[in-house]
Amino acid sequence: MRPIQAKDPSAAAPSPVPRLTASSDNSPRPKRPQRPPDPAAARAAHARTTDARTTDARTTDARTTDARTTDARTAYGTKAPAGTGVPAAGAVDEDVAGTVGGALEQVLADRLARAGALDTLFAVELAGRVARFTREGGKRTRSQLLWWSMRACGGGDEPTVAATLRIGAALELLQTCALVHDDLMDGSALRRGRPTLHADLRNRYAGSAPPDRTARFGEASAVLAGDLALAWADDVVAETALDAASAGTVRRVWSDMRTEMVAGQFLDLQGQLTGSRSRPQALRAAHLKSALYSVQRPLALGAAMAGADGRTTRALCSAGRCVGMAFQLRDDLDDVFGDPHLTGKSCGDDIRNGKPTFLAALALARAEAAADRPAMTVLERALGDEDLTPAGLDEVRDVLVRTGARQAVETKIARLSARGLRHFDGALPDSGAKSRLRGLLTAATASRATDGPPDGERPAPAGPPEGSAAPEARR
Repeated sequence: MRPIQAKDPSAAAPSPVPRLTASSDNSPRPKRPQRPPDPAAARAAHARTTDARTTDARTTDARTTDARTTDARTAYGTKAPAGTGVPAAGAVDEDVAGTVGGALEQVLADRLARAGALDTLFAVELAGRVARFTREGGKRTRSQLLWWSMRACGGGDEPTVAATLRIGAALELLQTCALVHDDLMDGSALRRGRPTLHADLRNRYAGSAPPDRTARFGEASAVLAGDLALAWADDVVAETALDAASAGTVRRVWSDMRTEMVAGQFLDLQGQLTGSRSRPQALRAAHLKSALYSVQRPLALGAAMAGADGRTTRALCSAGRCVGMAFQLRDDLDDVFGDPHLTGKSCGDDIRNGKPTFLAALALARAEAAADRPAMTVLERALGDEDLTPAGLDEVRDVLVRTGARQAVETKIARLSARGLRHFDGALPDSGAKSRLRGLLTAATASRATDGPPDGERPAPAGPPEGSAAPEARR
């Protein structure tokens, strides 16, 4: 494996350390309707307006961005080597999620200040919501997979640490884009136990216009919010200093991942519209929409950051593909059987939206094969019923268990997970980082159901090693 070498520090490439400044003096300024006759007065008024807008944007969150941006070591949440502002790899190992969160805070502070320089209302109502959604939710699962993949492949020098933390922050912003748009397309009301972003904006302006107009405003604003998160994520990747040998691979994987997400989401929507119950199509959509993005691509990015050889990268990708598919199948089961306190979402959204999941397709196929008309009637009536009651969802659960669909998906999850771990175990030499990464992969498919796996046949996977976190609720 080839460790990443630092570039010539005197080169003009962007600094690998997240920028600590808010906004350059040449940031775009809103046009004034009239120019005062006194140039000096105009300059003073312009400066006061810009300062006020920047200050307003910084105060959109209760936490103070000034404290985050004045000291890189504090912002990262970890002690950094003297004079660098980049945390040592061993220190990041102690709290990966927290350190990625620190790097993310630097990115968000800069973007919020830029937004405030453009327009205060935009900064507070939209950019501020994107920042809060990104910083407050999830367990940083994808960025942890990225980090431990890099570490298990032998990376850890200062430029690699700095670049990996920034790519991790970009992954969190990409996750914001995916979730905000996913919630909008699904019409979900809750995410991580809070109102979804489009619902929050709709409620914010309730009473300002008729309900249908405020609902449309919330939906349209959520499209813009997701776009803004994606733009910020792409900016972070583009501005990150990467070793020449790794830059091409990192940016190609990033580009592929974004396109795969869109393709998978489209297949999901198309299957929903047409009422598709094809099991191969359901698996294909799950593979593109979630399996690649949630596990395989973060592992590939980490390997590229460390300069891993082709054999190692291929084995990690094979492991990620299997575990990622198991992760999505687990998500499908948790939508129906999961504990809302653990998933952060109400149960049954996939059923109410008529999503073409493998679980639903398998249950229908088994009911048809057994000529089980009552089961077929329950499923056909419930799938796509937006007003499905809790009692109706209980009937669906009963059918999923009675047809054996739930147990069959549990078995498929177990097999995919075991196959993925076999690929993984042969990919890397034993190390503490490999153990941490294996723990994350194992935890990715753990059940969040209230009653656990059926029949007690599938043992609960071992949790992640101490110092790492379980997968975030609902992607």
